[in-house]
Amino acid sequence: MASWVDEEIKKAKRLSSRTLDISFRPTKKEEALVEIPDEVFTLVHLEELIIEDQKLRHISPLITKLYNLKKLNLAGNELVAFPKAILELGKIESLDLDGNEIETLSKGILDLSNLRYLGFGSYDRRTMLPSWMAEMRQLREIKIWNCESSLNHLAKMNWLHSLNITGTNLQAIPAWVFELVDLEDLRLTYSKLRTINREIVNMINLRSLVLWQNQIEQLPSNFGELLNLIYLDLDTNFLSYLPASFNKLQSLERLDLSGNRFSQFPTCLYSMPSIVSLSIGNWKNAQGDPTAVRLTSEILKMTNLEHLSLNSSQFEVPPPEVAEKGLSAIKDYFRQLRSDGVDYLYEAKLLIIGEGGAGKTSLANKILDPAYQLKEENTTQGIDVTGWTFALENGREFRVNIWDFGGQEIYHATHQFFLTKRSLYLLVADNRKEDTDFYYWLNILELLSDNSPVLIVQNEKQDRHKEIGERQLRSEFSGLKESLSTNLATNRGLSDIVKSIRYYISNLQHIGTPLPKSWVTVRTELERHADNFIDVDDYLEICSRNGFSELKDKLQLSAYLHDLGVFLHFQDDPLLKGIVILKPRWGTNAVYKVLDNKKVITSLGRFTESDLSDIWCEAEYEMMRHELLRLMINFKICYQIPGSPNSYIAPQLLTENQPSYAWDSGNNLISKYSYEFMPKGIVTQLIVAMHQFIGEGGIVWKSGVILRKSDASAEIIEYYGKREIQIRIRGKNKGDMLAIIDYEFDKIHSTYRHLRFSKLVPCNCKLCGLEPQPNFYKLEVLRKFVGDRQAEIQCQVSYQMVSVRGLLDDVGSYLTHEKEKQRAEVVFHGPIGKVIVQQSEKGNNQVSGTEANEMKSNDEKQVKSAWANGLFYLFTFAVVVAGMGYLAGHLPLYTLAVVVAAGILFILLIGVLQLRQDDRLSEKSFTELARLVIRQLPLIGKLAKSSANVE
Repeated sequence: MASWVDEEIKKAKRLSSRTLDISFRPTKKEEALVEIPDEVFTLVHLEELIIEDQKLRHISPLITKLYNLKKLNLAGNELVAFPKAILELGKIESLDLDGNEIETLSKGILDLSNLRYLGFGSYDRRTMLPSWMAEMRQLREIKIWNCESSLNHLAKMNWLHSLNITGTNLQAIPAWVFELVDLEDLRLTYSKLRTINREIVNMINLRSLVLWQNQIEQLPSNFGELLNLIYLDLDTNFLSYLPASFNKLQSLERLDLSGNRFSQFPTCLYSMPSIVSLSIGNWKNAQGDPTAVRLTSEILKMTNLEHLSLNSSQFEVPPPEVAEKGLSAIKDYFRQLRSDGVDYLYEAKLLIIGEGGAGKTSLANKILDPAYQLKEENTTQGIDVTGWTFALENGREFRVNIWDFGGQEIYHATHQFFLTKRSLYLLVADNRKEDTDFYYWLNILELLSDNSPVLIVQNEKQDRHKEIGERQLRSEFSGLKESLSTNLATNRGLSDIVKSIRYYISNLQHIGTPLPKSWVTVRTELERHADNFIDVDDYLEICSRNGFSELKDKLQLSAYLHDLGVFLHFQDDPLLKGIVILKPRWGTNAVYKVLDNKKVITSLGRFTESDLSDIWCEAEYEMMRHELLRLMINFKICYQIPGSPNSYIAPQLLTENQPSYAWDSGNNLISKYSYEFMPKGIVTQLIVAMHQFIGEGGIVWKSGVILRKSDASAEIIEYYGKREIQIRIRGKNKGDMLAIIDYEFDKIHSTYRHLRFSKLVPCNCKLCGLEPQPNFYKLEVLRKFVGDRQAEIQCQVSYQMVSVRGLLDDVGSYLTHEKEKQRAEVVFHGPIGKVIVQQSEKGNNQVSGTEANEMKSNDEKQVKSAWANGLFYLFTFAVVVAGMGYLAGHLPLYTLAVVVAAGILFILLIGVLQLRQDDRLSEKSFTELARLVIRQLPLIGKLAKSSANVE
């Protein structure tokens, strides 16, 4: 029995619990249950028993001992026949059997007079619903999965309160459903419903209607007559509007309209103050493109609204930077808009990027002044920021902040902090060179800029023209708008570039977004401020002078301008929250002065606070060194060396060469990340984030690191050419170490929008266990297998069928299946059709005796110590027997019996002590290890296994 199951049973017995839940725990290493442990049947006080997502194939007749049982949940198991022993449980009120392989019900269920809830059906095969179910007058709730028989006989069950039908081919709600006048809860999901009949309003008692994952295009015009409706879920349909009567649903509290085709926010919702929870994310048009959402201040009328689920990147109003902060920020925004009046901020960033020496600085100067005379420009160190203005047709002045990026690779790792969304990008290429990697730049912009427009500028020095495959690039990158050419020496093509810049930058999504007038006023005053930074108290005072009264409104504006890249204010940092950096160039250039310092470069990225005093010696930096150092740490550009309080490392400058070190590759926990496109600097960011696990004098280089925590060591190496990061962990508590590493990777990955990567899990079959390069599975595929109830997947090296759960357990990862989960995610049920696996001849759920033995104990087959081999015990056994043979002639018979018993215990003790040295077995009890020892004995083990096969 799995140890955690044993503990749960003991706990229930000790506390006389009325509920026992021994559903599958994927984070544990134990095998899933194939039968209910006999100890459960001693818990006669149980009223509720939950055993979900195990591998139960039959139910013991002993279950009849649980005569007090009222609720029995056996969903997601492998039962192939209705468990007739359940029919003896006369007090049963709730019975859940869905997700098994039972084809039909037993008629004896009619005798369960107390039964009120019944869940039945399979996730991956069709089931039959017997017509005699209409005789079950005791039922009040039914849930049916994948039923292929007619459901018309349910029309007679007009006493039902809840009906849940999932996985059918229904294109319309059957007429008989509307005859169920007492129905309060109706759920028709994962079907093909296109319309909803007008007769649905006859269901006057309906309080909950769930129709997600259908194809509904419109609601009936009289839909608002469902006056008692409290919960409505229409997620993932084809709705584009709501009927005029919809706002009559004045009792509605929870509404989900996610995943539909609305082109605008349904204004009728503003007049429905009863709504408490509203989901409106991921709207798309008929072509599948995201739909922009514009809210108005009318949302303030929804006085009871507490939860708003949305996709903030789709919002035009309020700005996404506000929307992503949640409902409270949205309400604050509209409240200020209503009280302050409306104004508009005509300002945006123009970022000029490309390889070093491409002519970025020359282009920036030409945009500012076409008469600028070209000269040999110094290589840009870090970022140069300059201002440029031009007049709009409405008479307003548009301000452009031109960011000219240094092209050296050392700066690439910091792109994610400065390549902001809702900006215009110029990618400059020198046509005389072959060093512009268009795919790298366009990919990195796609990740970081949220599909901001990009213009390629071909700097045709000496009028040298070169084709770049623009059509192909535009087909792959939707943000690429044009490719323009120029000769900056003669200004050829310059006017066209400036014209395009004006057009695209003045049509960015946020331009023209209504803002509270006080926001624009404060921004204007800050723009005129001469200082590089100000104290936060000075910023708050400026806000107060310009109409702000509440602190949260002042901080909301600073967060908005920070997200736009107008200035920097790190509100969550204990040190940096006290200043507002008005000139980002000042802060970023201070950072790059450290990376460009020759002494720091020579020291392979190592520097001290004393070095910073020399690097930041100018008056503008002198009093802000601690804050600037903190800024570098926030940008994950450096970290403090453990054990050296005043010393730091910038990992971008570490040696390229991997140092030599010893690594025991046996019994390693392996994981891997594979990227479609891999941005630079992921591992260096991880090094900064996890530097506390490096230790003083630890092993670290530019593309890799050795981390240590307690008794576990992790080797993490980036292979940029392969677009991979490989992880190996050894020692005890490997799973805990991997969980920490994965958590940090998740945080880094989240800073890149639309980063496409896969976490890969190594195969644990016998052949792959011997291979230095085992077969790998994508984690998302394994999770899908679990969600689709697929127990095994085929290894593409050995062609063996491998346990999916076992693979997930190996990396401490799993997919939790929550039945009737309230729309936080959609769990797909049904037969898997897009992943091809080789099934055993007996099917997914049956295995041969040999396969069963191979799967029986992961602990046994993974023990690799030479002492665990049966030959060791044979040798020990021979020595003990020889010793007893010698003593037989010298000791009395009763003493000899004691010696024999002691010899047997001696063998067990030696074996247990040896096995405990294996870190995978170190937490097992003496009894469990003793069983493993017995199984390893050549003769006794063989007999034990033979006996198990016979059984």
